Amino acid sequence: MLEVCLETCHPVTITTKSDRILADLDLLAELAKQQLVAVALSITSLDPALSRLLEPRAASPAKRLAALEALRGADVPTYVNVSPIIPAITEEWIERILEAAAARGASGASWIMLRLPHEVAPLFRAWLDLHFPERAAKVMGIVQSMRGGRDYDSAFGTRMKPQGVWADLVRARLRLATARLGLKAERPVLDTARFRPPERDGQLRLL
Repeated sequence: MLEVCLETCHPVTITTKSDRILADLDLLAELAKQQLVAVALSITSLDPALSRLLEPRAASPAKRLAALEALRGADVPTYVNVSPIIPAITEEWIERILEAAAARGASGASWIMLRLPHEVAPLFRAWLDLHFPERAAKVMGIVQSMRGGRDYDSAFGTRMKPQGVWADLVRARLRLATARLGLKAERPVLDTARFRPPERDGQLRLL
């Protein structure tokens, strides 16, 4: 896919939890030279034990940070995504994640509060009861305080914008930390003017 994007000058953004992105570092570096790519590494915490509980099949925080540093070393615009922020579980790591990413050359930062759509909510509740039974009620109480009293708000325009005192405190922490570290909230503007259809046999044209 990245080869096609490079061939056609098609801009692409990538958000990943995997250091395996470095397998395509040559393509990403070439896309970056042409202002066609930006990459975000999602990091939940810097605690490897907690990360194994949350994301047992994902790369460790150390590997994600190393990938971020390698991408920046190849001049690929690279960002950190603090996600998901879980109240009373991972929120203590917010500033430390941003600091570690900035130290490795991240250009900017974004964040996503925990979201529990559909079947995810009962799975998360079961996970809490298993691993953090003493905090389960507190975590879900905060979650519901940000989602209008529910586990999840699916409404377009609000599902990505948690409300309430707790959400405002997290926003303030992120705003202060990113300003202190010089991390931008905006992603780079990629070049959308040079796209051309791929020159391949059998490629259909849009009419």
